[in-house]
Amino acid sequence: METSYAEDRRVVQETKNELLKKVYGLTNTADAERVYDDWATTYDSDTVGGMGYVAPALAAERLASLTAPGAVVLDAGCGTGLAGAELAKRADVVLDGVDLSPGMLDQARARGIYRNLSTADLTKPLEPANDSYDAVLCVGTLTAGHVGPAVLDELVRVTKPGGYVVATVHSFVWESEGFRAHLEELDAGTAVTVRQMDEQPYHTIEGLTCRLCVLEVR
Repeated sequence: METSYAEDRRVVQETKNELLKKVYGLTNTADAERVYDDWATTYDSDTVGGMGYVAPALAAERLASLTAPGAVVLDAGCGTGLAGAELAKRADVVLDGVDLSPGMLDQARARGIYRNLSTADLTKPLEPANDSYDAVLCVGTLTAGHVGPAVLDELVRVTKPGGYVVATVHSFVWESEGFRAHLEELDAGTAVTVRQMDEQPYHTIEGLTCRLCVLEVR
C-alpha cells in the first residue's frame, strides 16, 4: 500500500469524525477510561460500521495462522472484544482479556468468549508472570493518545518462547512515537524476531492505515 505517514497525519488532523478527534486527543489514562466507558455500548457499530474498522479481523487472521489448538492467548487492550471475537471464529484458543475501561470489559464479557477479563493500565507493568501465554493479541491500542512502544516489552515478557505477539500500530504514530525504532531495537536483541511490520488497512472509511506487527518470542 502507498499510504504514507504524512497522509495518515493529514487525515487524523482534518477528520470531521468527532469520535476520532476525541480518542486521538487523549492525554491521560483517567480521561481515556472515562471516554471509553461512555463509548462502550456503541463502540462496535461506530467503528466497524461507521469507520470500516478492519484491523481486528486482519490481526486475528494472522494470529490464527500462527497458533496451535488450545493456545492460551492474552487480548491486551481488548476493549469490547472485537479482536478476540474474530480470533475465536478462526482458532480454538483460550482467551484472557485486559483493558483500562470497565465499561468496555462489560461488553467483552457479554460475548462469552473470554476465560478471564480484568482491568489493566497498559502504560504500567502487567500482572501476569513471565511466559504466561502462548500468544498475545493487541489491536487498536498502539495509537495516538493511548499507549507507547514500551508496552511491547511487557507483551513479549508474558509470552512463552516460541510464541507470538501480533499487534497493530497506527501509522500516524509509527515513526513519531518511536514504534519503528523500538521494534528494530527488539529485533536486534536476543529475545525477539520481528517477522512482519507491513502496512495494512485500519479504518477503511476514514482512510487510515496501521502497521501489522508480528513478533516471534525466542
